Amino acid sequence: MTDRLADQIRFLTAADRLKGVTRANVLMDGSRHENTAEHSWHLALWAMVFADLAPGTDPDRTVALCLVHDLVEIYAGDHPAHLEHDPLEVSARESEAADRLFPLLPEDQARRFRELWEEFETASTPEARAARRLDTAQPVLQELSNPTQSAGDRDATRAILTTGRAAVLADDWPELHRHAMALLDRTGALPEPVFAARLRFLAEADRLKSVLRATTIFDGSRPENSAEHSWHLALFALLLAEHGTGAPDPARAARMLVLHDLVEIDAGDTPLHGGHDAAAQAAKEQAAADRIFGLLPPGEGAALRALWEEFEAAETADAVFAKAVDRVQPVLANLETGGGTWTSYKVDRDALERRVGTPVRRGAPALWAGLTPRIDDWFGPATPA
Repeated sequence: MTDRLADQIRFLTAADRLKGVTRANVLMDGSRHENTAEHSWHLALWAMVFADLAPGTDPDRTVALCLVHDLVEIYAGDHPAHLEHDPLEVSARESEAADRLFPLLPEDQARRFRELWEEFETASTPEARAARRLDTAQPVLQELSNPTQSAGDRDATRAILTTGRAAVLADDWPELHRHAMALLDRTGALPEPVFAARLRFLAEADRLKSVLRATTIFDGSRPENSAEHSWHLALFALLLAEHGTGAPDPARAARMLVLHDLVEIDAGDTPLHGGHDAAAQAAKEQAAADRIFGLLPPGEGAALRALWEEFEAAETADAVFAKAVDRVQPVLANLETGGGTWTSYKVDRDALERRVGTPVRRGAPALWAGLTPRIDDWFGPATPA
C-alpha cells in the first residue's frame, strides 16, 4: 500500500467514529437519538432534493459541505442548539479537533477538506450558506415529526424557531419556517405541493437509519445502519476517486452512494455473504424504488431514480467506482473487528475474491492491491487462478 493510500485509509477509519457521536434530536419515529454520521447523510440528501434552494450555486459542493461539516465532532462532540454554549470555547475545541483530524490525510487533501469545513463554519460562500440553512432546518423538521415529543420538547423547539438558531429561517427560508410553525401550532395548514412532496420523501428517508446491516461499525460495538453506511461511502468516494478506473467523478459517485441503499427501507439489507434469492431481492428493490422515488414530484423522482438505476447497472465509470467503494468499506470494518462477517458467515479467501475482489479490482484496482497484504494476513493467500 502506498503511503498516500495508507493515509487516506487511516482518515476514513478515524471518520467511522462519527457514528458514535450522539446528537440531542431523535429519529422521526422517536425510537432513539440520532448520531452525527447519519445526520450528515440525511443532510446531504436534503441538499440533493433542495438543489434549487440557492440558484446559481454548485449543488455538488453543497453536498460535499454537508458530508464533511460535522467531522470535527469526532473529537469535539456535539453542541445541541437548545443549550447555552460559549461560542469561543466551542470554536476553539473544534479548531483543535480539525488540527488533529485533517492532518491524517495526505497534505493536499488535508488542506482541501479543512478548507471545506472552514467554508461551512464561516458561511463564506453561497454554497456554505445553503448548507447551513439546511443544517438549521432539517433537525427542526425531524424533531417536529417525533411522535414522542414532550411539552418541554415542544417549548424548546418553539424557542429555537422564534428566538433561537432557527429564527433566521423566517427570512432565509420563509416557506420552511411557516411550515415548521404550522406543525408546532397544529394549525393543519398544508404547504405547496412540490415542497410537501419533497418533505414526504425526506421524512420517509429517515427510516433508513433503522435498517441494520450485518457489518458492524469499526469498533465492533453494534451493527452499522444503512444511513451511516451511505454517509461513510460518500466520504470514501470524495477521497478515493483518484484510484478509480476511468477517471470517475467523485462528486457524482458520492451522490450515487448517498441514495444507493434507499430501497432498503422496504426491501431490507441483504448481507453479501448470506444466501438469498437474487432475482426475488431485485424485484423487491424495484418495487421499493417505484414507491420511494415516486414520493417526489415526477421529474425530480425520475432523476434520482435514474442515478440509483445507474449504480445498480454498474456500467459507467462513476457507477463501477461506486460499486467498488461499496464493497471495500465492509472489508475495512471486518479487518478492524477481527474478521466480523467473515467469521459469522464462514467466508473463505476464494469466496472473498469472487464476491468482493472482482468488483473492487474492476472499479479501483489500487484499493484491492493496497488491502491485499492485510487480507492475506487474516485469510492466507488466495488460491492461484
